[in-house]
Amino acid sequence: MTDTASIADAARQVSTLDIPVNNAGISGDDTTPDREDPGTFRRIYETNVFGVVAVTNAFLPALRRSAHPRIVNISTGTGSLTWATGPQFPHRGSYAAYRSSKAALNALTIYYAHALAGDGIKVNALAPGLRRTDLNATAAASDGDPAEAAAGAVRLALLPDDGPSGEFFSSDGTPVPW
Repeated sequence: MTDTASIADAARQVSTLDIPVNNAGISGDDTTPDREDPGTFRRIYETNVFGVVAVTNAFLPALRRSAHPRIVNISTGTGSLTWATGPQFPHRGSYAAYRSSKAALNALTIYYAHALAGDGIKVNALAPGLRRTDLNATAAASDGDPAEAAAGAVRLALLPDDGPSGEFFSSDGTPVPW
């Protein structure tokens, strides 16, 4: 996600691409923004935001050759600005670099959806929920099944041509507010 030469090399090897799932993400520590080093923000944004832009843009020619192109961006419910200002997340300042990077990814999802609509490319974001992964200590201790999140990504990847674009969904298919 952060090696432009590697991304370009991979894109050259793919003639047609139907569905990239931008699932790469790093989170850093459970830290508030007033205690976080700016370098940590840069490192996290490099993968979670700039990497998505680099990969998506590199593969757009292959996507445009697909009969039913879709882009699925893996975000997080904690990147929802609506939820961040409500009671859903009582620890509002924690994981600030990660959460703000995913809020930026959400904005990119909308902008890509608008920019690529004329090409028939559907672009949506998924809030997978807390899943047992190695993203961070909180996720590693979770009992959330990663397969449920994967099913949500597959659902967005297989949307019909008249399906939504520029939207944010949870792994069970319900809308998530931006």
